Amino acid sequence: MHDAPSSPYRRRSDPGIGSAAHQGARDAVRPSGTKGEWIMAQPVIVGVDEAAGAEEAVDWAADEAHLRGLRLHLVHAWLWEPHQAPASLNGPLIRRQGEQALNALTGRVASHHPDLEVSSGVVDSNPLQALIALSSAADLLVLGPRGSGGFSGLLIGSTSLHVVAHAACPVVVIRGTATAAMPDGGTRGGVVVGLHGRKPCDELLTFAFDSAQRRHLALRVVHAWSLPIVLGPGHTLPPLYEESHVDGEEQRLIAEILAGWRQQYPDVTVTEDLLRAGPAKHLVDLSTTHQLVVVGRNGNTTDGPLRRLGSVSQAVVHHAHCPVAVVPHR
Repeated sequence: MHDAPSSPYRRRSDPGIGSAAHQGARDAVRPSGTKGEWIMAQPVIVGVDEAAGAEEAVDWAADEAHLRGLRLHLVHAWLWEPHQAPASLNGPLIRRQGEQALNALTGRVASHHPDLEVSSGVVDSNPLQALIALSSAADLLVLGPRGSGGFSGLLIGSTSLHVVAHAACPVVVIRGTATAAMPDGGTRGGVVVGLHGRKPCDELLTFAFDSAQRRHLALRVVHAWSLPIVLGPGHTLPPLYEESHVDGEEQRLIAEILAGWRQQYPDVTVTEDLLRAGPAKHLVDLSTTHQLVVVGRNGNTTDGPLRRLGSVSQAVVHHAHCPVAVVPHR
């Protein structure tokens, strides 16, 4: 049986003063405020710019920070794709525009969550490195949808996918509106998690169960598998196993994995979707009726962005209709 551990993201220590990650964050972002103190607790960090969708990202991040009892840190960053970068960037102008945008968004947060502690900063150089460095001292990193500037390539560009693939903490990509009504007029359901039962999944399930419990929502676990293929010389041989036996083994595997989690989260209603097919389309389809989809990625630091994310997580990030959380696992 798999025991359900406490959240690894709450226990993760902050980078030490003088560490590379901490120094990179200090060099890239200057916090607002009269004293300019550096807050080393683990906040929810949201990356914003003037692109469409920034308000939705900030609203979601503020709600999440409130649910988690954490402070919120807004980061304004111009994350240009290589083919979009202007010939010359006016640093002071970008900083002024960023500060104006942050002031407006901070006021928006205060109107919705007057008791929420909020800080902000502008990234005016090396935004990729800055966001990745900041993620090492964050509980969660939130990025907005595709727009005309800043995080313009988030869902399709290699630059922004690099942030999702290399962040030290879970990253939520705001796709659609979690609270929007469905086309039939109904409201969205609970949380969905895509689970590979034969890979490490403690971090993934911790995030998914915590998210469902905070929101008082049900959790839907999607596990997909394919039957083994027996290859012979030049053709496929008949299977040497009973398909029902393989199905039963997969069902027992998921039941064993989830048993401890059901005990630790007795208030979370769990349903299982076990299918003999690729899970990507099923997860995208479920995103039209749910508030959050949770997928995993490889935390191996030697892999490139595409291998870290994997084909299923990439497809969900690109095509989902609600926010998507990408959780690194061992």
